Amino acid sequence: MATMEKVPMLAEGYERLTADLKVLRAERPKIVDAIEEARAHGDLSENAEYHAAKERQGQVEAQIAELEDKVSRAQIIDPATLSGDKIIFGATVTLLDEEDKPVRYQIVGQTEADANKGRISYNSPIARALIGKQVGDEVEVTVPSGDRFYLVEKIEFI
Repeated sequence: MATMEKVPMLAEGYERLTADLKVLRAERPKIVDAIEEARAHGDLSENAEYHAAKERQGQVEAQIAELEDKVSRAQIIDPATLSGDKIIFGATVTLLDEEDKPVRYQIVGQTEADANKGRISYNSPIARALIGKQVGDEVEVTVPSGDRFYLVEKIEFI
């Protein structure tokens, strides 16, 4: 049984989850129709359409269950309402890497993480190393490519 632990996320992540859930729920009747149509073709043991539709039904139901679970446990956090001098969930952090090049990350929920957009999950190695740090702190992060060192330059809640 899954734990009833809250799932922190930003409002836009919550909206995306609920939109995905709506799309999957709308697909349910179409899958049922496909199963009925395939069933009408006769022998189910060699009916590829029937098996494909049943497999898709299983996938959709599993995705719906997972999304419903996340939505029900969602804890929506608005970074604009946060403040402080420590890095926490929702913070946008500017770091200086070993070559003094600025790197910027926002700490977000797992479903919203997108490293290409500078959004990292709160349970990623970098975010775990950053949480609780303040401006001026040095941070060492062990990542698959080796150890990285950063200096916390700025913390924003935007």
